[in-house]
Amino acid sequence: MDDLLCLTNIGRTSALWLQTVGINNAEQLAEIGAVEAYLRINQRGIKTSKVLLYALHGALLNKHWNDLTTDEKNQLCQQAGIKH
Repeated sequence: MDDLLCLTNIGRTSALWLQTVGINNAEQLAEIGAVEAYLRINQRGIKTSKVLLYALHGALLNKHWNDLTTDEKNQLCQQAGIKH
């Protein structure tokens, strides 16, 4: 879990959710991608918001989720099939 906790935007709860869906480190998150990781978490019945999607994407870019552009957020929501 420590590897995940070192990522920007990823706290203890998010790291536990990622581990629940089989993502145990930054490399696995990068391989799976933010959208797929988000969808897997939600498919497990874990209630999240679209901020988790932004946070996961930001973690891959080493960028705070609030610094993502509106276009980036819109694209992520579109890929995940959620309303922005």
